[in-house]
Amino acid sequence: MPKMKTHSGAKKRFKTTATGKVRGRHAFTSHILEKKSPKRKRTLGAPAQISDHDAPRVKKLLGDR
Repeated sequence: MPKMKTHSGAKKRFKTTATGKVRGRHAFTSHILEKKSPKRKRTLGAPAQISDHDAPRVKKLLGDR
């Protein structure tokens, strides 16, 4: 059986933590930034934890078990 390849789009966007949680970028960070407060933009810059519902799908794309 051949090895499963890592999804190259997912590996650029997500990382797994040491405990197995999945981290990614926040939504709403790319445009229409004038109306958002500096505090909100700063907070959105920090990595977000992917929800427990979506994490298994992302892990499968990354090749993690």
